[in-house]
Amino acid sequence: MASRWRPWRAASAGTEDYAPKMTLQEMVHQAASLYSDRKAVCFDECNKPPIFYTYKEVVSLATELTVFLQHYCDHRGTFEIGLYCYPGINLPSWILGILQVPAAYSPLDPDAPPVLSTYFMKKCNLQYILVENDKINKFKISHAGWFYQSSFAIDHVGLTLFQINWNDVDVNLLLDGAEDKTGISKATSNWETDYVADLDQLKAKTSQRGYMDVRQQHSLAYILHTSGTTGIPKIVRVPHTCIVPNILHLQSLFKITPDDMLFMASPLTFDPSVVELFVSLISGASLLIVPNPIKMMPLKLSAALFHRHRVTVLQATPTFLRRFGAQLIKSTVLSASTSLRVLALGGEAFPALNVLRSWKSRENKTHVFNLYGITEVSSWATCYRVPEEVLSSDLRFDSPVPLGSPLLGTTVEVRDVTGSAVLDGEGQVFIGGKERICFLDDEVIVPLNTMRETGDFVRVKDAEMFFLGRKDSQIKRHGKRLNIECVQQAAERLCHVEACAVTWYQQEKLILFVVPKDNLARDTLKELQKHLPTYAIPDELVLIETLPFTLHGKIDVSELSKIYSNHLNFRRHDSKLSGAEELWERLQYLWKSLLNLPDDSPSISKDSLFLYSGGDSLKSLRFHDEIENLTGKAIPGLLEIILSSSIAQVYQHVLKAVFPSEDQIMDRNTVKRTLTESSGGEFHGEHTKQKSRRYFNAAAGLVAFIALNRGNRMLSMTSPESLMNPYNVGQAGKKLRQQASYSSAVTSNTMKYEVTENKSGKSRSSPEIARKANETGTHSVEQAPSEETFLKMPEKLILHVRWKSNMGKCVDASPLVIIPATDDLSATVYVGSHSHTMQAIDLCSGKIKWERILGDRIESSACVSKCGNFIIVGCYNGLVYVLRSQNGEIHCIFTTEDAVKSSAVVHPSTGLVYIGSHDQHIYALDIYKEERVWKLHCEGGAVFSSPYLSILPDHLYVATLGGLLLAVNPDTGNKIWKSSCGKPLFSSPHCSEQYVCIGCVDGNVHCFSHSGEKVEPISA
Repeated sequence: MASRWRPWRAASAGTEDYAPKMTLQEMVHQAASLYSDRKAVCFDECNKPPIFYTYKEVVSLATELTVFLQHYCDHRGTFEIGLYCYPGINLPSWILGILQVPAAYSPLDPDAPPVLSTYFMKKCNLQYILVENDKINKFKISHAGWFYQSSFAIDHVGLTLFQINWNDVDVNLLLDGAEDKTGISKATSNWETDYVADLDQLKAKTSQRGYMDVRQQHSLAYILHTSGTTGIPKIVRVPHTCIVPNILHLQSLFKITPDDMLFMASPLTFDPSVVELFVSLISGASLLIVPNPIKMMPLKLSAALFHRHRVTVLQATPTFLRRFGAQLIKSTVLSASTSLRVLALGGEAFPALNVLRSWKSRENKTHVFNLYGITEVSSWATCYRVPEEVLSSDLRFDSPVPLGSPLLGTTVEVRDVTGSAVLDGEGQVFIGGKERICFLDDEVIVPLNTMRETGDFVRVKDAEMFFLGRKDSQIKRHGKRLNIECVQQAAERLCHVEACAVTWYQQEKLILFVVPKDNLARDTLKELQKHLPTYAIPDELVLIETLPFTLHGKIDVSELSKIYSNHLNFRRHDSKLSGAEELWERLQYLWKSLLNLPDDSPSISKDSLFLYSGGDSLKSLRFHDEIENLTGKAIPGLLEIILSSSIAQVYQHVLKAVFPSEDQIMDRNTVKRTLTESSGGEFHGEHTKQKSRRYFNAAAGLVAFIALNRGNRMLSMTSPESLMNPYNVGQAGKKLRQQASYSSAVTSNTMKYEVTENKSGKSRSSPEIARKANETGTHSVEQAPSEETFLKMPEKLILHVRWKSNMGKCVDASPLVIIPATDDLSATVYVGSHSHTMQAIDLCSGKIKWERILGDRIESSACVSKCGNFIIVGCYNGLVYVLRSQNGEIHCIFTTEDAVKSSAVVHPSTGLVYIGSHDQHIYALDIYKEERVWKLHCEGGAVFSSPYLSILPDHLYVATLGGLLLAVNPDTGNKIWKSSCGKPLFSSPHCSEQYVCIGCVDGNVHCFSHSGEKVEPISA
């Protein structure tokens, strides 16, 4: 028999008998009858006064939705309704309204990849989906072509009901061949059609035979899916009988009263959100909800939680808490005067005790709990309250925190690999209970007391369980078994580490990611050698600004892998060796770094041997890998040389492999190329000398403006002629290309400037607009420059900070500047950031004209539409937003299948928008008809950089991280030609009249004719 911790029993004898008889909605109604006039929910957008609903208002709105659904939906048998929305003031009413039908609710995240959402909807066979009214366009666009739909608006509720008729599509194909952990693709579920007519008879049979049946009417509360990190996502159907004991027991443990304010930290698709929502609503307490982007902004979030609303109960993942930063946690979240009474951390490994102590102020009285559970037995399984004396700052010992005791109705077992009981030692956790049962994927009948495998390993000692890590966190490294979470915990304890994560990159390298507190974080690997065995020391340290996290608030391991992959690409580019002398310097630096020698120590003796200088076999392997990373190539025999020879011999071996001829080294630095253009300009590698140029003329009816965007490209829409006939389109394109390629070469002679206003209010001519651009700090390109323009430099460069705007987080995107032609409109800067925020800022005053929160972080630089009325920007959630330039309102949204980091370009004649995506496609979008004109697969590699539009010839040039440069017909999306550069292309293409050029990570600028003929590359 397996060892078993007896389920925790409530103090009240009636509690366990009472729990299964109640549903979630019945418990809320019971509380609402007692606290009808108390505040039930608060929604705070943090930029306007918060909104409150009382319990009476929540139930009233829910009842209105329930009546509508009962009228329009066929709810015979088991019944589920999808809910596609963001968190808001109406959220509790919407969920309660669905439950009252009665039906199970199935949350759908608008920011999730459409393929994943469609898989979930089809796998659950959802026939009805409620969509938040302002998300209707996004819902339709994201799921176009996968099902037919009809809709019914619901007055006063803010939702529209979509009735779904599915196309004949295999849902397993939607996830691109994903497999479960056994490697076997899942089959489409058909359980939903097998209803049993006599449901009372079914209920009696299931009770007698000792199993639960998913077809039992009204038994389900909600349906979720797992994250899918170890395979394809599992569908999890949760009965009321499974979740209600959780809610009741945690309400008791946290001692929730009507005076409490709970924060909804978890997204709807993460089952702890059910605990946050219903522990609050069954207690007469208040629930605080904020928009998702506010959760990304530590200062705004802490002000809302602990100053404006005085939150008393916070349930969150450790990663969510760490996002506040150690300083803010100690000064606000866990300060002496904090409002926070209960902090419950779960979903990830509990923080090290000394880290937790460093976060808590000495006089802080917050009760800290460790929660543990799995979605497959929703929601929590165990709970442990950390004793106050353990958290005392006077005690410096550091012991692991137990997982705690099983919650009401829950059974926890620990088994070894043979399935035998573990009374003392290590084993895997299994969770279940008589009625703590969920239905996974296609399960229809599940025996009572079913135990679910968790994939989590613990150490059992003195009848307590201590978390070791997930099964997929166990690796074999240098012949030793290692849990990478132990490495993470060790790094987390170091005083100069704000937060960290460890990944096993491609099952080859152990990478430590650190968010540093100070410059000493660079010494983390040296410090770890004092605390970990040699085989556990990470291969590499990567300093990052913030840890990426999933929608569930956990560390996003796949995103960390992408960060490291990009880090490698950039490092190979940056570490390109210039010659033998630099190679010797780099080898000495690596030698010192790996052997923990001070940077200012004397030069390494040429006779020094690595193993006799403090190295070992593991450090030798790291030295070998670092050298090959440095040189960008495999070097045969290198490891043997490192183990047996001096540093001088290592140097000679590497030198011979990398620089076989000293003459070649000299030649590389002296090669120069000259390309002659038909326009008479000459490219000498320093600047382009253009003989003449004019402004581009826009079509009639367009707003006159100048746009300065990424790369100093200037687009001028200034006069009402020209683009209306085909001949002028070509001429305009030629002039536009000349202008774009020329503008970056011009340097203003005066860097200190004042703004002079034209009081007439009349429309300016092109020279006047260009002058205005100069006055606001941009560069005029109206007249052709003289020879002196290129050679003359300002005597003194003076830069002044005129204004700055808080974007919340890192700004990777370049700003877009729009300079209108009349005085009644001011120039505007448009820019986005990692905080999901897009701002329009007055160029002169720095005043924010409008701010819009998008669905994910923004790295794409904005561009302006042909008419000047719209701003187009890509987003990490795979969407392309078209915003109104005057107020930031969303005009329309286009969907791709992966992050959009590329910046869009606009065709000056047709107005079509071209933009790339990490889904390896380039898109042509008509923002006026709100439709996708075409999309083209770029044959491998994400489209990271911005495409380049050439009018003569009529080509769209696209570069990929797979190293391909493609010429595409901008009207049809057909490929004209393609060529491989062999290495990733992060830069954007650029054109002259004869050539298209692009920079590559191989250190060369690759040049092609417009017909695709390759010209000898120019070494950078």
